[in-house]
Amino acid sequence: MTDDVKARYRRYLEQAWTADGDRLDALVAELVTADFVIHQTRTDGAPSERIRGPAALTRLIRESRLLFREVSSVIEVGPIVEGDLVAAHWRFHGTYVGGMPGATAKPGTKVQFAGIDMLRSSGDRFAEYWVVSEAMRLMAQLGIGKG
Repeated sequence: MTDDVKARYRRYLEQAWTADGDRLDALVAELVTADFVIHQTRTDGAPSERIRGPAALTRLIRESRLLFREVSSVIEVGPIVEGDLVAAHWRFHGTYVGGMPGATAKPGTKVQFAGIDMLRSSGDRFAEYWVVSEAMRLMAQLGIGKG
């Protein structure tokens, strides 16, 4: 079971976050439960628990991917499995294409930042997702909040 959860996490990070179109929809449907919950700090201050279901995850990935091309994520630590939880430390690399409100960085700016994921499994899918990332580092690279 541990190896299955590790493989599922790798598919989530390395494939779902780089997939497009129908492939993304299919991957997410295979990876998360119908009542999947995303726990993530939101810029609008709304409770993150309102972000639910496979469609919410595909929307989050698509919205993020609109801002970057040449995307890759590398697992730096883990995945570590304990009971029904899996955790990992990752690093994102990408090229900014523009479109982030308040950003002064030019399209073509290379960015990288790290984060930590923890996901809870239910059966053969993930049911909950907690993410903490270096959002301030990303914002600095994009020139958000400068001057």
